[in-house]
Amino acid sequence: MLPIIFSVAKQFGGSTLKYALPAAGAFAVMHALLPPHPGPVAASELLGANIGLLVIVGLVIALPTWYLGAYLFGLYAGKKFEVPLPSSFLGSVEADPNHQPPAFGTVLSILMLPLVLIFLDTGLNTATVLGWVTADNTVVQFLRMLGKTPIALLITVFFALAVFSGRHSRQHLEKVCDGALGPICGIILVTGAGGMFGGVLRASGIGDALAGILSDTGMPVIVAAFVISTALRVAQGSATVALTTTAALISPMVAATPGLSQFDLCFIVVAIAGGATVLSHVNDSGFWLVGRFLEMDEKTTLKTWTVMETLIGTIAFLFALVGSIIL
Repeated sequence: MLPIIFSVAKQFGGSTLKYALPAAGAFAVMHALLPPHPGPVAASELLGANIGLLVIVGLVIALPTWYLGAYLFGLYAGKKFEVPLPSSFLGSVEADPNHQPPAFGTVLSILMLPLVLIFLDTGLNTATVLGWVTADNTVVQFLRMLGKTPIALLITVFFALAVFSGRHSRQHLEKVCDGALGPICGIILVTGAGGMFGGVLRASGIGDALAGILSDTGMPVIVAAFVISTALRVAQGSATVALTTTAALISPMVAATPGLSQFDLCFIVVAIAGGATVLSHVNDSGFWLVGRFLEMDEKTTLKTWTVMETLIGTIAFLFALVGSIIL
């Protein structure tokens, strides 16, 4: 999506944030609130929420959450922070004068291939949770391996090279690949370091200690779910870990609370997801990923990405809280 976002920003002008934050916010909302992403799927399984109903509830909450927390904030941030197009992406690839640009269908197929492959992993994970397929099935394991993000992207690179090998010289393709390594390697290094920092914090047990303290406060279940998830998110960085850990911690509380409907369970999952989204900072690999791709310093990333993530998580929680009161 980044080349498309940068192309749109170059075409229409203005701060890159005006285009990048709404797009990134859409992915963040979908990742946190909607199956088949691993976090909400695991939470729904642990709490006994109906995954089909969760899709409906999550979608109803996700749309206004994105509009308020990502789209409108993206417009505001685009006016307040002038973030130019990244210099690493401004240098255009040298065109091959002997060949016409590829057809739209060819470009679209290359863009869609990694999404389809990654969906193999997330979709089959959901199917395994629902009992439609068995986890030890060889075919399922092979397809899920193809859907792992590094494998899916590597397959896409090989596919793109194979498609363009008949249209461009080997030297031209090598130049394109070499030019892509520079801006990406630094991003991977910094993102990996941020993820490693979060992993060290998770191994230290700080998240479990915080959750243990907060689980005995006597708060309503849906509020406790949000607060515990937020504490875990801030402490160790990973949204998926915060979501699944919180669901496991509050599942006894949910089981001991009488009168909870399937709607209530779905709203609790959304509240957990909201807490697992807020306050993305230096121990979250996504923080570094966005900051480095957009070439923002840490201060600007905190004022933009972190604020947007916090808005998304808080708004989703408030919608879930209101929904639990009404329904």
